[in-house]
Amino acid sequence: MPVWIRNYLKVLVAACLVVGLCLVEGEAQTRRKKRARRAAPAAPKPVITNPPIAPPDSAKAPAETGDVKIISTDDATKDTSSESLQGWKPKVTAPAPATPTEEEETQSTIKNLANQVNRLNDKLTSMQEDDRYQLDMERLTRAEQRAEQLRSQLMDVQGKIADFESRLEQLEFALRPENIDNSTAGYGSTRPEVAREARKKALESERGRVQAQLKLAETSRSRLEIAVANADLEVDNLRAKLEQRRAQMDAQPVEAPAKPRKP
Repeated sequence: MPVWIRNYLKVLVAACLVVGLCLVEGEAQTRRKKRARRAAPAAPKPVITNPPIAPPDSAKAPAETGDVKIISTDDATKDTSSESLQGWKPKVTAPAPATPTEEEETQSTIKNLANQVNRLNDKLTSMQEDDRYQLDMERLTRAEQRAEQLRSQLMDVQGKIADFESRLEQLEFALRPENIDNSTAGYGSTRPEVAREARKKALESERGRVQAQLKLAETSRSRLEIAVANADLEVDNLRAKLEQRRAQMDAQPVEAPAKPRKP
């Protein structure tokens, strides 16, 4: 998977987590504002019954005998009221089933989101480790290619140096006086000294050019030798780093898949 796609997925997952946390917080605030107020049940009022009224015949009997009798109804009212109160029993309502409070629901939601965040962080960490491993592999490949190119350039420069040194030896041999005389003897000139001088100047000029090219080649060779040594050192370091990271990845425990439960 390309690196830019993984970076896009990381940004998308982070945005989803932020939106989820904002929705949970907004839902908690709306629940606080809409709490239902439960009214307490009104206690039943005691019923008071009037005492029984005596019939008119019972009132006439004492009058006929001539005895005056005062009947008090206070005791009867007390008895009837006490009996009615003793027979009254308050209604007992069954307790409402325990429901989770708003804070408990919020805490459970936060815990679930935290667990999801932790799992996503673990996945992102593993993806980042894979990306780093791939980047190190690419760096190692480029470093090896660069080392090979530098080594090839060094071999070419060494070949040029050998050619320049060989040509310089030939020019030194041709600049000897006897060799100059031998080379100008067949010209058939009336002034052989002029021919020898011209031949000597031409050889000396070519020798100067060859010496300059040899000096530049030697400078290039020294720079390439240093570059090749640095490239080889970088390759060795990257290989050691990759081996260490591979050992760490192999040492990490692999989570076994969950076994399905038997019905």
